[in-house]
Amino acid sequence: MNKSSFLLIFILTLVLFASCARKAADGTRTPLLEVEGKFLYLDEVQQIIPPHMNDSDSIEIAKSYIRKWVTDVLMYENAKRNVTNQAEIDEMVESYRKSLTIHQYQQKMIEQRLPNEPTDEELKAFYTQYSDQLILKDNIIKGLLLVVPEKAPRMSSVRSWVQSANLKSLENIEKYSIQNAISYDYFGDKWMVFSDILKKMPLQLEDPANFIATNKFIETSDSTKHYFLRIESYRTIGQVEPFEMSKDRISNILLNKYKADFISKFETELYEDAVKDEDVSFFKIPQSAKEK
Repeated sequence: MNKSSFLLIFILTLVLFASCARKAADGTRTPLLEVEGKFLYLDEVQQIIPPHMNDSDSIEIAKSYIRKWVTDVLMYENAKRNVTNQAEIDEMVESYRKSLTIHQYQQKMIEQRLPNEPTDEELKAFYTQYSDQLILKDNIIKGLLLVVPEKAPRMSSVRSWVQSANLKSLENIEKYSIQNAISYDYFGDKWMVFSDILKKMPLQLEDPANFIATNKFIETSDSTKHYFLRIESYRTIGQVEPFEMSKDRISNILLNKYKADFISKFETELYEDAVKDEDVSFFKIPQSAKEK
């Protein structure tokens, strides 16, 4: 934003808030306005203006920010003068401050003492133990999908390459797709949800699970495109989710468990050490107090 734009904002601000009584401002900064003893400075407005924005839009953003800033100050000051349960608010603020401070301390302890991620052995052990809870809700496949124009060249070769899908054929498909393909998706090394692949093809299936179980090569077309699908591997709804797909989710589960266990153990040790070191003083309750 250029200097002329900020000058205009400054002038507008002076017009809008000329009635404000100027108090002592920060001498190292340029104040734009004062309300209820609070100052808004030029550098604060500059920070919210996106770079390379034209003057008129910059001015509108600045005016909106100034209006919101003033309204927030006025609302807060009026609230402080009229709210009667300030002690309750102070108690809530202190409770939040305590919770936030404890949380920050716990996070720091976790970062220092816990590993960033579980080991492969821990991941696999969890996968083995809880595989009955890792059940697929979608049919998934590995393979490739090649889409070419209906009259693309060398169709018989392309068909043969997709059907075999060996290393040499994949190299040929890669080279061919650069010049001739509409799209080429290779997912032989990762699982894909079959319904997402179907969205890219003109296929309507009544039983997708049976289809992927009984077909390794699918060829179809519409009025403008020809589709070649190769299915290398598959798993269907109700089967156990592959370890590769579960890995990230298992990692998050284990990390959350490690964090919860660490905090629980740390709190227990903190309490027991305090009692042992007599940092906690227990008082004997009089019998009369017990009877009340």
